[in-house]
Amino acid sequence: MSTSVTTNEREEGLTFQPRFDASGIVTCVATDAVTGDVLMVAHMNEEALRKTIATGDAWYFSRSRNALWRKGETSGQTQRVVEMRVDCDQDAIWIRVEQQGAACHTGRHSCFYRRIEAAAGGTRVSFVDAERQFDPAKVYRK
Repeated sequence: MSTSVTTNEREEGLTFQPRFDASGIVTCVATDAVTGDVLMVAHMNEEALRKTIATGDAWYFSRSRNALWRKGETSGQTQRVVEMRVDCDQDAIWIRVEQQGAACHTGRHSCFYRRIEAAAGGTRVSFVDAERQFDPAKVYRK
């Protein structure tokens, strides 16, 4: 997917030339196509990106497991891609998805279920929209 191109070609051209980092991945932000909610941030390697484009299902690369995975293959909480976009310098991907069930491995609709707030004596975190849609201990039994 990548060949050498100029900055102007990458930013203004119509050729898809994703810029993978030194580890061979690009960041991907997934949002709900209906609500606009940010669901998750994950990573794609070249194979995950290629499979996502080819199948319309969201595929990611797990850095911690060093493995390719299709969203929902274990949990059933799938993501069908409605639209894909690339940022100006082609080092980040945004996908708008039809989310079936919860996006977060914790069982929540979104991975962004905690608010950061300035507080006396420091910073605190509080739960928002944190209801679980499934029990991860049951879904991810090993």
